[in-house]
Formats: sequence, structure tokens, C-alpha cells
Amino acid sequence: MSNETKEKIVKEVSEAIYQAYPYLWEKFGEHGRIKTEEDNYHHLDHLETTYELRDITVFLDYTKWLENVLTSRNVGTYLIIDNFERLVKAIPGKVDKEREQAFLMYLQQAIQLLKNS
Repeated sequence: MSNETKEKIVKEVSEAIYQAYPYLWEKFGEHGRIKTEEDNYHHLDHLETTYELRDITVFLDYTKWLENVLTSRNVGTYLIIDNFERLVKAIPGKVDKEREQAFLMYLQQAIQLLKNS
């Protein structure tokens, strides 16, 4: 995935999150917005690594780690789920079909994992 594509997805998802949850501005400020963008770059990097390795456990392990880190910083699991759901909506049409299908499957499995935790 090109850097331009990543940037487009990251901006789209981050803006949507902060529009849906305006209290995040009050709670975390600009620093939180920057961290949300950084996190989304990490999500995309892990999706790519998982795809290249063809090993879903890479993304699921990342998801467990992410939940641990973010909940320790008072970011609820529901926000991670919301973020992943927004990625599911943002990715289609921006990468090749094979990669798109894989990414969406990884995200759906991660969402299920989070909902069951």
C-alpha cells in the first residue's frame, strides 16, 4: 500500500472518529488526535505484515496488545472496535481486491476478538 493511500485512509478514519466522539478533544486534545493517526498507521502496517506473512495471528496478537495498552490509558475497547469498523469502511476500493478481502477478514476477526474479551 502506498504512503499516499495510507495517509488518505488514516485521515479519513481519524477525522470520522473525532467527529463521532467530540469529547475526545476535551479528554485527549491535539495530542490524542495525533496519537489516533499514529495508531492508524500502525494498524495498517500490521494489516500489511499479516497479509505478507499470511498469518492472522500476527494481527490478532497485535489487537490483544493494543487493547492492553489503550485500556491502560483510559481508551475504551469500544473505541478500538469503532476504529477497526471505520477501517473496514475506509479500505474498500483503495487497495487491490485480494489485499482488500484479506484486510477486511483480519479486521472482522479482530473485532470479534475484542467483542468477546
